[in-house]
Amino acid sequence: MRISDIQRCEVRPGRLVEWTFSKATVAAAAVLPPDPRPPAYIQESHIRTARSVREDGLFVPTWLGTAFDLPGRVDLDALEQALRDWTMRHETLRSGFRWSGDDMHRFTLRGNDVSLRREEIGDFAETETLTRYLQDRFDVAADALGWPNLIYAAVVRDESTSVYMAFDHTNVDAYSLQRIPDEIHELYVAGVTGRPIAGTAAGSYVDFCQQERADADGIDDTHTIVARWREFIGRCDGRLPEFPVDLGLRPGDALPAQKLVCEPLVDAEAAAAFEARCRPYGGSLVGILAATSLIVHELGGQPVYRTVVPFHTRLKSAWSDSVGWYVGGAPIEVPAARDFDAALETVRAELRANRSLARIPLARVLRLLGKDFRPTSPDMYSIVSYVDARLIPGSARWTEKRAYGLIRVSYGDQVCAWVNRLHEGLWFACRYPDTDVAYKNVRRYVEGLRDLIVSTPARDHLRAAELEFS
Repeated sequence: MRISDIQRCEVRPGRLVEWTFSKATVAAAAVLPPDPRPPAYIQESHIRTARSVREDGLFVPTWLGTAFDLPGRVDLDALEQALRDWTMRHETLRSGFRWSGDDMHRFTLRGNDVSLRREEIGDFAETETLTRYLQDRFDVAADALGWPNLIYAAVVRDESTSVYMAFDHTNVDAYSLQRIPDEIHELYVAGVTGRPIAGTAAGSYVDFCQQERADADGIDDTHTIVARWREFIGRCDGRLPEFPVDLGLRPGDALPAQKLVCEPLVDAEAAAAFEARCRPYGGSLVGILAATSLIVHELGGQPVYRTVVPFHTRLKSAWSDSVGWYVGGAPIEVPAARDFDAALETVRAELRANRSLARIPLARVLRLLGKDFRPTSPDMYSIVSYVDARLIPGSARWTEKRAYGLIRVSYGDQVCAWVNRLHEGLWFACRYPDTDVAYKNVRRYVEGLRDLIVSTPARDHLRAAELEFS
């Protein structure tokens, strides 16, 4: 799925309809007893960060979402039923948190207590006005510090209907978003045609949170994973790693606004050639990280590229269809390499040695280390992520459906980059601080990545031909 923001996801005029949890659902939630299942560490860290930044006087929206089209003029009743059925299927969407002093406690609605309220907002004739309204609306309705923290919308036209769904990050990760267009389309068609849907129940992310937290709380500061993180952070001068190029920021500056770059990186043929080139070392993830290490060394001159690599934590089949935030991180260190082959070797070895560290949430590790990383930015560290999304149900029709994964670009001092393998090729998206220096260096990074992806297979093919005829 192409990652974008609301401004770049082909918003078109039409009649806007919204769905939120009904007043009866909100009232039922208000009197619920506590759910003993705790928040995941990543959920708690996200919400505490949002609260800390808000207390510093800055509202930083961090919602995620998806956008996609349904053909023709929509049957609103069938779409509403599809949205409700999908929401009831995923327990985390009807679960939230309350504060008791400085402690967070979960509450969770039963499925039959969930109902949606539909509201006809009106006709929007101008794309710019509609886009601004959607962003402002999602900022409020999918706020990390509020509940409910999700909203659904549809822009209805005669020829097609665009569906938008926004969530606070505590509820979803990228994989969750990528599954939505196909699942909603299937439920909608079933509602229109009366055809039943066969399928198994999705695993509960709330149950996963309880299990993961119990595992994480079972270790102490003598655990090997904690020791490895302690050493890594020590080599980062006591901090979590940043993108090692000049971003035009000065210590003590206010949290800067961010910009987004999102664009095709290379086509399907070049993506396939790059994958073939990197496969002996573990595939395109290894290749993207190896390429990044070479490029940032050239741009920033740092002798070692250090980063935290995101990995999914859906380690059991029960979680494969579940909506939730199933992400952990593993640290890697890549010294400046003489060439791409050497960088590939190092990244492969680092990932093999360190991937298991993603099993324990970083927030738990930091607590055991006694590190006072008081969150002042929504991103604790910079990332470069790679995902091959071609096997996700419905992915072959994402372009036809104008399907996007949406991120809210607001404020932040880190660089977060995502490379997605689609059927059409590699898609690149990156949030970065809105400074002239950061813009120039991020553009250099993007172009360097594109050039290396395209040129590396070509050089290898040429070398093979030279050997064949020598």
